[in-house]
Amino acid sequence: LDMLARFRNRVARQVRRLGLVPGGSVADRFLRVSAWVFIGLAALWLIDSSVALAQGETALKTKTLLSYIKDGGIIGFVILICSVVGFSLAITFAFQIRHDTLIPPEVLEQIEGLFEDGEYEEAYHVCEAHPSFLSSVLASGLTKIDDGYEEVQKAMEEAGELETTKLHQKVGYLSVIASVSPMLGLFGTVYGMIQTFNVIAQSEFQPKPADLAGGISTALVTTFLCLLVAIPMTVLYVVFRNRVVNVVIEVGGIAEELMTRFKEE
Repeated sequence: LDMLARFRNRVARQVRRLGLVPGGSVADRFLRVSAWVFIGLAALWLIDSSVALAQGETALKTKTLLSYIKDGGIIGFVILICSVVGFSLAITFAFQIRHDTLIPPEVLEQIEGLFEDGEYEEAYHVCEAHPSFLSSVLASGLTKIDDGYEEVQKAMEEAGELETTKLHQKVGYLSVIASVSPMLGLFGTVYGMIQTFNVIAQSEFQPKPADLAGGISTALVTTFLCLLVAIPMTVLYVVFRNRVVNVVIEVGGIAEELMTRFKEE
């Protein structure tokens, strides 16, 4: 049991270092995750180079995955950077854009109890002490309870729109990466074909297949990499966008239910 507890604590410390738990700024978590991904890629690159050197002449006849990635050139490297940035953002959003983070159940339960007791000022302080999507909307409405239901509703709508815009801006980065990656892949494809045709045009004799392999490989590898990045980024964007939409609808329903009592008064 002691060994299991020590192992669990060690894993928990490593997870915190990787930034895979809530807490800390978004930039800190993003940089930690990106750094670990870059370290992993660098380690794979070194291992691949070491294997190639150890194999000697046979390494020229067999190609590993990283060898194909190298064929993508600088454009392929840029696409890989996009993938690192995209998946780092996705990991961060997985903890930020979730139901219990945007609508904390314990905070909601506490606020509902205070509303039942008529402790609206205390409910406002609870919202201020526990910032979230829900608390921001409710706090904006509570500041206007003396001005009537219409002002409360207007304040909550403005706060909800502001919070929704912030979330959509975050998720939008995934959409940007999903859109830019195919453009980079197309650029790499065109660049590779230009290289191939230049070899043909400058050859006095019929070029060998090996002479054309470089440009064709660049074209195909960059196309493969761009699809490898764009497809999951598009899926992740849709998933997080739908999360935001569902949370917005739920927060609107909760706020309406809690604030209806002021309409009756």
